[in-house]
Amino acid sequence: MWEQLWESHSGRIIGIVAGIGLGIVYLLSGFWDMLFVALLVFTCYTIGKNKDLNVGPIIPWQRIAVWLSDRWRWLK
Repeated sequence: MWEQLWESHSGRIIGIVAGIGLGIVYLLSGFWDMLFVALLVFTCYTIGKNKDLNVGPIIPWQRIAVWLSDRWRWLK
């Protein structure tokens, strides 16, 4: 059971654990920053989910670079 769970959701599990770990480190500096901790957990979960689903990069750097080079081509 655990092996199937790990195979199908490894990115999400790693994302949640990383988010909770970073959140605990951040909580040591202040209790009222719980919203930031929730943001960390959500961000790490989303990155892990995208890894599981093989969506690709969150920010499409190649498309942005092509768009910028086409838009700012001064010497045509």
